[in-house]
Amino acid sequence: MDQRIIDLYDRFTHGQIGRREFMDRLATLAGSLAAAAAMLPLLQNDYARAAIVPEDDARLDIATEQYLSAGTPVTGTLVRARRVDAKRPAVLVIHENRGLNPHIKDVTRRLALEGYLAFGVDLLSPDGGTPADEDKAREMIAALDRPTTVARAVDAVRFLKAHTASTGNVGAVGFCWGGGLVNLLAEASPELKAGVAYYGAQPPLDRVPDIKAALLLQYAGLDARINEGIAAYEAALKAAGKDYTVHVYDGANHAFNNDTNPARYDPKAAELAWTRTGAFLAKHLGAPPPVEI
Repeated sequence: MDQRIIDLYDRFTHGQIGRREFMDRLATLAGSLAAAAAMLPLLQNDYARAAIVPEDDARLDIATEQYLSAGTPVTGTLVRARRVDAKRPAVLVIHENRGLNPHIKDVTRRLALEGYLAFGVDLLSPDGGTPADEDKAREMIAALDRPTTVARAVDAVRFLKAHTASTGNVGAVGFCWGGGLVNLLAEASPELKAGVAYYGAQPPLDRVPDIKAALLLQYAGLDARINEGIAAYEAALKAAGKDYTVHVYDGANHAFNNDTNPARYDPKAAELAWTRTGAFLAKHLGAPPPVEI
């Protein structure tokens, strides 16, 4: 697909242009409004493709759980392997700007099959939960108060640290908007041991000296919007003596890990990034117990 179209859709989904302007520009690039309408499903997520790990996988125990943040209930999907009595490291999974959708729930199940206590938080749950309408979800994400949202993520780390099935070692993995939140969480949470940010916006550089967690920063080579901040962020991390690793996946688009999006998904980059994520989490959280097949 034409890279200009992917970049245009990225600008739309991140609120830089409105729907009408997006469709007008897409029609120009596609050749007609009808061609633009036919192309739109290729740009959007197809959640029928989400279940790499089925929701009814017999190896997993899946439940909706909640914790309190400043007295407000926040819910999410907690997933762990069955038939394993040992405690395990915990991983907070932070969604994109579409909320806790089927793809992120599937990612949470994948981490559980790696042996982690995985919690896919729904940071829209205090406002009624993630809606099925992605445009509405993006609007809700854009309206969130950042300090309150960061505080809720900090409390999610505390929830996982204290969970009876947890070793007390907690990491976080976030994608897109959630990747940016991982960067903020690494500074805000004294209890987070490791953070993996997939193509996430960089935090204010004056906060970098306060980062406590080790960081794995994974970027897409074609993601100009996010990548313009890499050099300054890396320089600040290096100057502050932080534990960090940066990987840029050449030729990959923003959201390359999202296998429900045919226009963006890059299997080679996604597989390599996932392998690196697993090794990084095991190094900083401790290797999880094996999952019985």
